[in-house]
Amino acid sequence: MHLLNCNFDPVTYDDVFQRARQSLSDGKRGHFTTVNVAILMAMRTNPRLRRFIDQSLLTVADGQPIVWLSRLLGSSLPQRVTGVDLIEGLCRAAAETNSSVYFLGSKSEVVRQMVEQIRQQIPDLVVAGFHDGYFPDSDVANRVGEIRESGAALLFVGLGAPKQEAFIEDHWENLGVRLAIPIGGAFDMLTGEKKRAPIWMQTHGLEWLWRLKLEPKRLAGRYFSTGASFVFHAAIALWNCRFNSKLKTTI
Repeated sequence: MHLLNCNFDPVTYDDVFQRARQSLSDGKRGHFTTVNVAILMAMRTNPRLRRFIDQSLLTVADGQPIVWLSRLLGSSLPQRVTGVDLIEGLCRAAAETNSSVYFLGSKSEVVRQMVEQIRQQIPDLVVAGFHDGYFPDSDVANRVGEIRESGAALLFVGLGAPKQEAFIEDHWENLGVRLAIPIGGAFDMLTGEKKRAPIWMQTHGLEWLWRLKLEPKRLAGRYFSTGASFVFHAAIALWNCRFNSKLKTTI
């Protein structure tokens, strides 16, 4: 489904988990991507990020406004699929297919806690390794080599966009994994390092307001420009959709 400048897959969480099991089982290599409003707008000015997402095995909408816009345009995405809520299910898919997992990102104590939580939730999961995301460029080759030598089949990369996407693309041939997922700040949210918005705010598309409350100085300018850009392009898409509909009825 093409929406603004991105091709989304109209899938549910269960669909994503099934696709992950297939990819991990049949050996088809690639990456899944979760696209929120910020990434969707960044794709307009970052051709490398857009290329990475266009080449995804699966692209899901990680933003309620994107789901709402799809409905207004008459091609409804079934639900919002967040990166945070994908991690446990994808790890279960890995355990079911005897595939090991590597976690890369966040602070050392956070990723360590993340691994402990996952091991408690999924005792059968094989964690091939983990490392924090704060390493210098001079250490990238070591991180890539460690991931390859671990034998991991599933890789979560939480370095923040677009750095995490560039990492996967630049080193894809040397990583050796079957499936990679850029996951943003999901580790921080799952461990409670950063508090997640209440459910009612998530379902009403207000998670951005919660994050703005927590980090106003860092996010205010970014959210204003990103939000304004999304509203502008969404309005154009809605106008074109309705204009074309009216045009068809007069022909």
